[in-house]
Amino acid sequence: MNTTLHLFDDGVGRRWEPMALTRPGGSLLFGTLRMWERGERALGFPCDSLLAGEALAGFQEPGSPPAIRWKDLPSGDRRVLLSSRAVVTAPLPPGWDDGAGATLEIEGEVVGWVLPAGVPLPGAEALENPASAAVLGRGLTLPGAELLRHPWDLIEGNPRRIALDLELGGDLQPVEHLPPGVHVLGEGALLMGEDVEVEPGVVLDLREGPIGLEAGVRVRSFTRIQGPSWFGPGCILQGGVFNHVGAGPRCRLRGEVEASVIQGWSNKAHDGYLGHAWLGSWVNLGAMTTNSDLKNNYGNVRLRTTAGVVDTGLMKLGCFLGDHVKTGIGTLLNTGTVIGAGSNVFGGAMPPTLVPPFSWGVGAELSTHRLESFLETAQRAMGRRAIPLTEEMQEVLSRAFQDTSPLRMMNPGDSAE
Repeated sequence: MNTTLHLFDDGVGRRWEPMALTRPGGSLLFGTLRMWERGERALGFPCDSLLAGEALAGFQEPGSPPAIRWKDLPSGDRRVLLSSRAVVTAPLPPGWDDGAGATLEIEGEVVGWVLPAGVPLPGAEALENPASAAVLGRGLTLPGAELLRHPWDLIEGNPRRIALDLELGGDLQPVEHLPPGVHVLGEGALLMGEDVEVEPGVVLDLREGPIGLEAGVRVRSFTRIQGPSWFGPGCILQGGVFNHVGAGPRCRLRGEVEASVIQGWSNKAHDGYLGHAWLGSWVNLGAMTTNSDLKNNYGNVRLRTTAGVVDTGLMKLGCFLGDHVKTGIGTLLNTGTVIGAGSNVFGGAMPPTLVPPFSWGVGAELSTHRLESFLETAQRAMGRRAIPLTEEMQEVLSRAFQDTSPLRMMNPGDSAE
């Protein structure tokens, strides 16, 4: 019998800022894989869809399964529903396919179900709070799995997850011979895909963990990479220091980047520091954009969110920049800054530590980034990578703009291009 995988965002994941506004949790990069890719690899089933609520229905990204409404999930096949916060590493335990269905658990928490063909979904309420659903079949604990509990777990746990992922190898192959002038430190694994270029004057430090370079990566002279680090297909490293970094496809990076996660198709092509940060897709950082990731008193970093102030328990945590965020030259970001999707901050003054989505302006003087202008810019930026901004994604972004208008608290007519 055919079995398909479907990742869903529960109530916890749907409150993660700033990522959940414009992308399903199943599309988030952790280690060397997006969560839907991780589910496919571990469980052995194709991921057919991402269930992330009405507002994200129609989400599209190259290679990703579509985001659909839960009511549109087909019922003809056997389906595995899994929380997008579940980090799975092994196949389902024996007995999952006994025909009676099963309730999937991690550390005693319900994270999904095996639904035999014809069995209806547990319901929208159960996707919001899986523990509220009636137990289906027997409970099965997912072996070796863990559950992401906070958005900063994507940053804090990323180096370890990169190392574990690269141990499995995937499509990358060990490298034994490098061009003259490339310096390798340590005995860790160096893995590369096809058509990778590493120029003379590059230092690859494997003493703390492996380094993975996917197909088409270019590493220019005067670049230093410290593992565990991984760079997705087509990334270009234009010089600088990269320590414990994970970056999705086709990023252009330069300067100093430490312990950060970059979803993909984003640019930090100039000098400046990015540390312990999460960047969405289609982000562009102006020259010398720099963030703080450590408070002067070495205390825990606290994040301002729409639900209040949260103590992360971490001494080092930088910034979270949503999809399509842009910064101007010389932008400085305070410790624990969260900038909502579609925002454009510039002018040299430090913005607030919580910038509402689709904001525009200098420092705390923020107005609304006009939707039409934002979409035009997004279309141009994506066109430079030969990726269209589809009508479906325009609708997703437009809904995000409308849904977050109360957060901007703008005066009537106060808007900007």
